[in-house]
Amino acid sequence: MAKPKYLKSNFPGVRYREHATRKHGLKPDKYFFIRYKLDGKDKEEGLGWASAGLTETKANETLAEIKKHIREGVGHRSLAEKREAEDRKRTEEEARRKAEEEERRQAERLNITFLDVWPKYLELAKANKKPHTIYQEISAMGKWVFPVIGKKALADICTLDLERVKKNHFDAGKAPRTAQYTLAMIRQVLNFAIEHGFMSGENPSKRVKRLKFDNKRLRFLTVEEAETLLTELKKHSLDLHDIALISLHTGARAGEIFKLELTDIDFTGETITLRDTKNTETRVVFMSDRLKKMLWTRREMVTENRKNKPDGNPRNLLFPGRGGKPVTSISSTFDRVISAMGFNDGVSDRRQKMTFHCLRHTAASWLVQAGTPLFTVQKLLGHKKSEMTARYSHLAPGNLQETAKFFDTMNTTGAEIIPLTGIKQS
Repeated sequence: MAKPKYLKSNFPGVRYREHATRKHGLKPDKYFFIRYKLDGKDKEEGLGWASAGLTETKANETLAEIKKHIREGVGHRSLAEKREAEDRKRTEEEARRKAEEEERRQAERLNITFLDVWPKYLELAKANKKPHTIYQEISAMGKWVFPVIGKKALADICTLDLERVKKNHFDAGKAPRTAQYTLAMIRQVLNFAIEHGFMSGENPSKRVKRLKFDNKRLRFLTVEEAETLLTELKKHSLDLHDIALISLHTGARAGEIFKLELTDIDFTGETITLRDTKNTETRVVFMSDRLKKMLWTRREMVTENRKNKPDGNPRNLLFPGRGGKPVTSISSTFDRVISAMGFNDGVSDRRQKMTFHCLRHTAASWLVQAGTPLFTVQKLLGHKKSEMTARYSHLAPGNLQETAKFFDTMNTTGAEIIPLTGIKQS
């Protein structure tokens, strides 16, 4: 490879070489160099191309600046030092900019309120939670949370604020489970704020004392009470009667019944498929003869209604709500019937109060009383944990008594007793 040819410029200490092929205008492109003495040694540094805007005059001005700095002992004494200084300046400016940005963000974090971060949390929650759950959270936030910490900066929210939220529930006569549910929602929102940089430090909800309570409903109906209730419900609403009958005969939750479609009913196999259940698992329950007869009649009703209003129930729901969408809650008619029948008269313990969910407990209780194994009941009800079903164990016919009497059948009279070795006899 040929050695580059350096050409003199019109200024001492400035020279250049020409590019072999590239033109700048009509002439070859030039790369400029400057030469000078630094600490008694010759030094040469490249400046750049003419096509990048460099000229002999500019090169000479740069050389003159460096010589002045060398002579006066201030400033950069070479292009390398100049570049290092520029790099340091850029680094310092970038660090300062980042520091200012962090200060600004810190100031924003100090000022951002619970209400500011709530819409951001809600947007993410809607993608991961059921619409009914979202509705409950919005309602609870507006009633219990926003009045206490809504306008408070996240950085200022403390354990005492959350204790106030809890106390407000108790002052209003709400159950411990309701307060615990609200506190859990607050914890989720604050965790979201921490994870997304809106808040720093520990989640204050961690220091709130967890409530201990027994929220298990104990009320269930006798066969006679259930029949009386069904009769009264039928007088007010056939839909409500049929929904109650399904729950009583299968243990299905209200939300599971609301989503039932014609395709979920198998009259040949006498089964009902419950989808999108509370624990997200699909399960199958079985029809009684009475339930099968009712469902057959309802199928005819749904089919006939589809003929009259083809677009009124596009999903063929057994119990369509407005616009053909699933019903979202039990009609208040149920509570009015319960009240009129006096089921809750004199009942102060909310676990003993008669609600629609008690029909599910009633179904489980009847099954256990009939001798159905708890494991089978667990599968029919869709309980993930056996502890959920264990609450019905006391209803099993004589199970515990029979277990105790088993020991009476063991005859140990006259049996030889063999002493255990290695154990000191008292």
